[in-house]
Amino acid sequence: MELKRAAEGEKGFEKVFAFLRERLLAGSLKPGDRLISERELASLLGVSRPIVREALRALTVLGIVEIRDRIGTVVTRPDVSVLNDFFTFALAQQADMLDDVMQARVAIECQAIRLACERAGIADFERLQRALARIEETIDEADAGGMADFDFHRAIVVASRSETLTVLHNSMAGLLTHSHRSRRELVQAFPSMKTYLIDDHRRIFEAVVARDPERADATLRKHFAIGDEYRRRAVVGDVDRSSALR
Repeated sequence: MELKRAAEGEKGFEKVFAFLRERLLAGSLKPGDRLISERELASLLGVSRPIVREALRALTVLGIVEIRDRIGTVVTRPDVSVLNDFFTFALAQQADMLDDVMQARVAIECQAIRLACERAGIADFERLQRALARIEETIDEADAGGMADFDFHRAIVVASRSETLTVLHNSMAGLLTHSHRSRRELVQAFPSMKTYLIDDHRRIFEAVVARDPERADATLRKHFAIGDEYRRRAVVGDVDRSSALR
């Protein structure tokens, strides 16, 4: 009996979620619109009012709707930043998942930089320039340097003017900042990384300012490949000679 009730509740949840999702996608419901009453929604979907009420509470937690006194349930615009925490907790617990996230990052940033070459404005160039200066200033600092690296790459995605790419990149922010910091820690073993980090980011910046998508894409991909090579060398203990002699 309990299993049957649970199954019915799950199907009821799916109906409520599907109802809202389909209308949002169709544009018949928009942020600020008020939903029909719980009683009407339960009747329309063929589920009980308690199930509708619980489903709406779950949607409230997700930030999709807001239940307001004397008004009812109102559609809201979800805070997509919560995806950052979701990805960080969900993916960080899976073995080798960081490498998979990095591949997704390559796909996002390489498409973003092509769009940035077309769409970036003066404010975007200035943001990239500030981030580049910060990379140089923090070249010997793991925490601040890792954040400077992340800010530079995030500025590329923002300059793409693609809300979807920006949301996807932001959703991985926790994992990406961890990755940037880890790579900055390699500077102690590989002093040659300092030149690589500064010069590569400068070349990327210059390609975007020149609005050359082919050069920007190729430079960014090469930047990622060199970073991966440093990681490989760190794993096998192949450090720079000057570092090994210390």
